[in-house]
Amino acid sequence: MAPMSTPDTQSGLDPAIAARLKRSADGLVPAIAQQYDTGEVLMLGWMDDEALHRTLTTGRCTYWSRSRGEYWVKGDTSGHFQYVKSVALDCDADTVLVKVDQVGPACHTGTRTCFDADQLPLSN
Repeated sequence: MAPMSTPDTQSGLDPAIAARLKRSADGLVPAIAQQYDTGEVLMLGWMDDEALHRTLTTGRCTYWSRSRGEYWVKGDTSGHFQYVKSVALDCDADTVLVKVDQVGPACHTGTRTCFDADQLPLSN
């Protein structure tokens, strides 16, 4: 199943929201997951219209897996759930920010975030 790439597909996403989204060529928008109470950036996933619709209506983050070519709900296999607190579009409507209550590690490697393992050196 390929991601839905246009607002007029079978997605249940509100047409007014779908019309605002600026998607990549493959119909996806990056979705940043952030811990709602601390501001900690947890991970980056990808959403199409249907994944965003499911996220908005179920209260759980749903992403499109580019490697597996299917939808996945964070926590269904790992037990590390993301409970949605709020969802916002950035100023260009090409990125989604999902504030979540993360249960357990967010990263598939077992770390709290996907951004804590490989700090790059700064040259100031």
